[in-house]
Amino acid sequence: MLHLSWSNFVERWTLFIGAIVTVCLGVALVQSSLLLLLTVATLDAPSHLSALGRMEFTETKQVAVTLIAVTLAFSAFLAVFIIGSTFAFTVAERRRDFALLRLVGGDRRQLRRMLLGEAVLLGAIGAAVGIPVGVAVMSFQTWLLNRMRFVPVGFEGEWRGWILAVSVSAGIGLAVAGVLLAARRASRVRPLEALHETGKAAHVMTRGRWIIGLLFAMGAGVLIGVSPAGGPAGGQAMAEVVSLCAALAFTAMSPRLVTLFARLLPVRSKAVIGTLAKANLRDGVRRSASTAAPLIVLVGLVLGQFGALTSFAASGQDQKRAGTVADLVVEANGPVSPRFAAVRGLAHVSTEIQVPVAVRTGNGEMATTEIGRALIVDPAAYPHAHPGSGSLDALRGKAVAAGPGGDLISRGDHVGARIGDTDLGSLPVVAKVPEAMSGGAALILPSGLVPASALADATSQTFVTLSPGADEQKITQALSRIGTVRGLDDWLDRDAAESSATSADIFVVVMGLGGMYALVGVINAVVIAAASRRSEFAAARATGLTRKQVGYMALAEAWAVTAIGLVFGGLAAAGTYVAVVVTTAAVTGTATLVVPWTLILAIGAGAFLVTGATSVLTSWWATRPSPVTLLGARE
Repeated sequence: MLHLSWSNFVERWTLFIGAIVTVCLGVALVQSSLLLLLTVATLDAPSHLSALGRMEFTETKQVAVTLIAVTLAFSAFLAVFIIGSTFAFTVAERRRDFALLRLVGGDRRQLRRMLLGEAVLLGAIGAAVGIPVGVAVMSFQTWLLNRMRFVPVGFEGEWRGWILAVSVSAGIGLAVAGVLLAARRASRVRPLEALHETGKAAHVMTRGRWIIGLLFAMGAGVLIGVSPAGGPAGGQAMAEVVSLCAALAFTAMSPRLVTLFARLLPVRSKAVIGTLAKANLRDGVRRSASTAAPLIVLVGLVLGQFGALTSFAASGQDQKRAGTVADLVVEANGPVSPRFAAVRGLAHVSTEIQVPVAVRTGNGEMATTEIGRALIVDPAAYPHAHPGSGSLDALRGKAVAAGPGGDLISRGDHVGARIGDTDLGSLPVVAKVPEAMSGGAALILPSGLVPASALADATSQTFVTLSPGADEQKITQALSRIGTVRGLDDWLDRDAAESSATSADIFVVVMGLGGMYALVGVINAVVIAAASRRSEFAAARATGLTRKQVGYMALAEAWAVTAIGLVFGGLAAAGTYVAVVVTTAAVTGTATLVVPWTLILAIGAGAFLVTGATSVLTSWWATRPSPVTLLGARE
């Protein structure tokens, strides 16, 4: 059977080359992300760093581990989905071949063995090519992470020899997993049904597809319903998963959606090309659904994730703007509160120093330690600069308050805290400020609890409110001797710009290469669909259509499928947008949604351009031989 699998590959290489490409890129992405994750997780802080510097190094390392782990999970999901879809498509396009094989004596077990042999062969070839491609991908990802400062300075991905075995196993495993279900279904179809497209062979929307589609659709609905109760962190996570569940639901039900969409397409009765394209769209439901599936996932995830990131960032900034009262903001290093006493004309001064802190929660075997952020403040002055934060009168001596990012810390708890080499021991949580959509410090500590020597290199922000009638220009000059002075609006605008840039950087790191991989999956589907229709195109030409008309027909079909992918991918993203609106309204009291119109238009135009160009090129290649040659050839 392995010999037969190789013969099939040699004879039908145009059908299999797309499967090899998907395996190659899937292995490359997973291999690169896994190596980077292991490299970051095993990094040690440089010995020359101070105690506070080592904590900042560890904090950066934790962020990098989380970001790369999400990238790895996303890459693995796309690899499984796209490779599985591609292999299932190649199997579905060869139903007649399998029927003939069954008619000449092949049984179901032999058919499954042949398909598994093809999967092993294609997976091995794809993995062999994907390993060196993965090295190049890792270099690019390393450069990207360094450029966006998500990893410690000088970070370089490390190669590990055992990754070869992992990559080969992953390539073959993904290929075999992708073909297993399709092979089982293909072997159960009766030969005559496959030849005549009747019975099970003609039944595309199976019971399994309905069940999977409805389960994911219900999952998306449940996530939308419970996301407001998840708070800032949990709500954001659930909202971002909505588009994934909705995209998978639409993908599972894509054969039915293609049929319904095809009926709604407006075509003039005398438009021969349009009528043929509409008929082909409905007749080739498997082909159309397989082409639309990766586009639905691509559009749903890209638009959903980017819209969620930008909307939550905007909501956090609106909340920060509404919850901050000051005229000027002074940025400096170290404890600077005493220096403001010499400046006249100040009504309120609230100095906040943010430092990394090791927070210990739980007891015994359930105890955990995480690096977060602590905000050191004057408890009496903090509420003046942040109205709505509540009273911090109890925050005195050896005590802490749960900060805006302390979603897992409650009043009445006891937590351990260590800043640099200073271990503050177990501290009672005596207050809790409202959680913020943008997160923030996990703990708020009273000034004086941490020695000034441990805060010498820490960055401070002082919110200054001027007394009525004070000369702002003179006060600004006096404050400039302490640090950099900005107006509140200027400071908030700068902070918002940095937050938006960080959200965009996270999106690029997590979704950039994965999105390109999904786009390759779309191109592959269009190429495979056209490559397997050479005889169909030849029959159309033999009945009177010109080569150019066949190309127009294929282009119309490709654009119709693209429209299906864009519409239902957009609906999947809309599910996330609904979750964003209800979550931001629950957390901040104001519903916030930033719709990425520019990205929507770019993705729409790009999708039509890519699928259109791919369709034109492949149909032109498929119609090069004369129709008589193709109709008489052994397919």
